[in-house]
Amino acid sequence: MKKVYIVILNYNNWADTIECLESVLKSDYQNYQIILVDNNSSDSSEYYLKKWLNGELCIWTNPNHKLRNLSFPPSEKPIPYIFYTRKEIENMGKNFVEKSESHSSYSTKYPNPIIFIQTHENLGFAGGNNVGIKYALAKDDFEYIWLLNNDTVIEKNTLSKLIECATKKEKNYGLFGTALLYYDAPDRIQALGGKFNKLFATSKHIFAFKKYENITDIPKFDYIIGASLLMTRDFIKNVGLLSEDYFIYYEEIDLAFRAEKKGYKMFICKDSIVYHKESVTIKKQEKKSSEFSDYFRIKNRIKVTRKFNPIYLPFVYGGITLSIVKRLKRRQYKQAFNALKILLGMK
Repeated sequence: MKKVYIVILNYNNWADTIECLESVLKSDYQNYQIILVDNNSSDSSEYYLKKWLNGELCIWTNPNHKLRNLSFPPSEKPIPYIFYTRKEIENMGKNFVEKSESHSSYSTKYPNPIIFIQTHENLGFAGGNNVGIKYALAKDDFEYIWLLNNDTVIEKNTLSKLIECATKKEKNYGLFGTALLYYDAPDRIQALGGKFNKLFATSKHIFAFKKYENITDIPKFDYIIGASLLMTRDFIKNVGLLSEDYFIYYEEIDLAFRAEKKGYKMFICKDSIVYHKESVTIKKQEKKSSEFSDYFRIKNRIKVTRKFNPIYLPFVYGGITLSIVKRLKRRQYKQAFNALKILLGMK
C-alpha cells in the first residue's frame, strides 16, 4: 500500500479543521500520514488544535446535517503528534532526524503521528502548503502528497478511491483531482476541474451546481481545483513546489501550466468525493472579503499571464479595464480604485 502524506493548512479556522481531521481519521485507506500546518493563526488555533489532539476538546456539529456521520462520533484520543516550526522543517535537509511523539503510549489505531507545523508567518496558500510538502520531501518515504483544504470533509473511501484511480494511470500522469461537492448541498457539484480562458486570464468551475448523479463523463479541463489536489512523488521532484508568487488564487493554474511544460497529464477521479464549504477561511477572517478576493484575483490574472502567456496581456488589461467600469456603475468605488492601482502597477 503506497504511502500518502495529507497536507491540511489551517488559518484562523480551527473548528472546521478539526471536523476535516475527524473525517480523514475515519478513512479506510491505512497508509497515510497527516501534516497539519498552521499559517500563524491569530485565533489561538495552535492552542485549540493541541487540546483536540490531547482529547481535551470536541467540536459541535449539527446533528441534523446530512454529512455529520463523516466526522462523528469523534475519533479516539489522545492522538499522537510531533510539533515542528517552519524553521526546523527548512533546516532538515538530508540530515533528517524525527522528533519523538508527544505521547509515549497511544492506541495502535494511529500507527503514524500527526505532524503539526507552525509557520509563525502567514505564507498564503502556496507557502503554507509548501512547508508541509518540504517535510514530506525531507522524509522521502511517500508516493503521493494530497493537498486537502481544511474546510472540507471526506467520505470513508475518498482516499482509497483516489489512490486506486491514480495507480491505474501511466507515469506521465502527475496530478489528480476529486469530485468537489458542496458541503451544504451534497448532491450538487462545486467543480469537476476548471476551465481557464487564456485570453482574459479568467477561470470557471466545470459542472458547477449540477447534480452529481447526472454526470457521466468529464469534459476536457485545464486545471485541478486546489481544494483537493493529489501529486505524485515523481511530479513534485520534477516540477517543484507550488509557486508562492500569488499568495492566494491561481496557484493551481500556475501548477497546471508548469505540468504541461514538463509533459505531465492530469486526471479527475470522479468517484472520489470531497465535500467543500468553499472559501470559509476568507469569509470568516475578512470583513471585506469581496475586496480581499477581488484584489488578488485581478492581481494574479496579470501575474499568471505575464509568466505564461505574455502575448495576451493587452486583452487581460482590457478585461480589467472593463471590470473597473462595471465596479464604478455598481458604486464599488474602493474595488474600482484597487483594480486601477493594479492596472497601473501601483502597490
